[in-house]
Formats: sequence, C-alpha cells, structure tokens
Amino acid sequence: MARKVTKQGLPPLDWLKVFEAAGRHGSFTAAAEEFGATQAAVSQRIRNLEAWLGRQLFIRSARGVSLTVDGESYLPLVHDSLRALEQGTENLFGQSIRELRIAAQPSHLELLLLPRLAAFSQSHPELRLVTETVPKRLDFETADGAVHIRYGRGSWPGRGSVLIADEVLQPMAAPEHAEDWRQLPAIELRGERPGWAEWARATGEDEPVAGPVSVDSMAHALRAARMGMGVVLGSRALAANLFRAGQLVCLPAPELSTIDGYWLTWPPSLGKSPRQKALLEKLADALRQHMP
Repeated sequence: MARKVTKQGLPPLDWLKVFEAAGRHGSFTAAAEEFGATQAAVSQRIRNLEAWLGRQLFIRSARGVSLTVDGESYLPLVHDSLRALEQGTENLFGQSIRELRIAAQPSHLELLLLPRLAAFSQSHPELRLVTETVPKRLDFETADGAVHIRYGRGSWPGRGSVLIADEVLQPMAAPEHAEDWRQLPAIELRGERPGWAEWARATGEDEPVAGPVSVDSMAHALRAARMGMGVVLGSRALAANLFRAGQLVCLPAPELSTIDGYWLTWPPSLGKSPRQKALLEKLADALRQHMP
C-alpha cells in the first residue's frame, strides 16, 4: 500500500497526465516515449501520485505493469477530465473548436439532427461531431458537458438555450391514405404530449377510433403511420423531413399548438467566446432548416 501524504486540492497535473498515458498504454515505457521522458521519470511520477492518493494504482511485475482495481476505477475519470480540459482550453483560446458533442433522445437524433447534420458538417469540415444517445430525460445529467437537443419549455438552470421550433401537433398519415384517413384507426402515443382526446376537445373535431397500436416514442408513431398502420397526431417539427420526402402528409384537419418546443442548450463552458457563440448560432440555424 502506498503511503498517504498530506495534500490539498488536486495532484499535480503532470502526475495525472503520466498516469493516464501509462494506464492507456498499459506500459511505463510507452508512456515515457509519449512524453519524451525516461522510464524512471514516469515511474517516479506514478509513485508520487500513489503516495498522494494513498492507493496503489499499478501492479509491477517482471512482465510489466497492470492497473489495480483502484487504478482501473481512476483511469476513466482522469482520462475524461484531461480530455475535457484540453477541449475546453482549445474551445476558449484555440483557433477553432475541434470536437462538438451533441446529446439528444433517440427520436430527436433521428428526426431533428441527423437529416440536417450533413450540410452543417460540410460547412465545418474541421469539426468532429460526436452524438450521444440519451434514453431518458434524467440521463441528460450524464452528458452535462455536451450540447443538448431538449424538448420542453426552455428552462434548464445553468445552461444557455435557444428555441429551434415550437411543438405543433397535427393529424398525419401516409400519402396513400390522405383521402380516407377518417377510416384509419388512431395510433396512440403515450407520454407527456397532448393526445387525441385533448385534440378533439380543443378543435371540436371527432376523435378517431382508437386502434390497436400504442407506442411511447414519436419516432415510432410516425414510422407506424408511414407504414399505413393508422393516423398519428404527429409533431410537425419532427416530421418536417418526412413531409419533404413524401413519406407523410399533413391531413386537412386542425392543428394543436402546445406550450412546449425543441431547444438547443449548452453548458456554461461553451458560448463564452465569439467563435463559440457563432458556432452555436450556426448549429441552431441548421436545425431550423426546412421547419414547417
């Protein structure tokens, strides 16, 4: 067990960088080559770090080194922190942002982001775009440092935000059912959005007969409608590219406006410099393309 020493704050950055390299390579020698140092210098820095933490991070043997359980637990934290520090420094003071992480729920990645990502990427060839799927709303906390595409009312404490599109719901169906849509069963979408009952009350229209299909994702509801399985009270924003492709049509029926919308949000670490602000504005403009 490494002897624990009195300490305050964080270990020295060069110790952490050497540890991350040695853990990533599984070798003190490779870490030494990466930093242009000697193996003895790498070994000494790691011993210093182990003493600082009071934990052994590597098992030394004649065959080489391997991470301990504590080392395996610590390595991802150090790796992600160094990467975030490097990226944040580059974003604030470098010539350009090199990587942009965009986190969103599956429906929003599929229907809002990906159809518009190619054009945005072509206009920023130097930028690496990394998407992260967020299965549930609470999971956004695990991607707190990323840009988010969120559904709601635009209030996320500590984050900047800009509206992409209001949520407007309207009956939709496959083009071949545009004339006889009143004969189609209603596709039920479970969740927080208003449903067919609210639409009927707000518009004075007759509610379609309930069908056998019930889904919990707008993307699945729109897909079911495209397959001719019924009529959906669909999101005009999420279906915009499906309209353009002729896969869905808005039906001659009243729409239902809501108080929610789709937003682009970003963490405090972004949007500080003019370059960052301009990039976020361009991304928001790209997401608004072809919106109804």
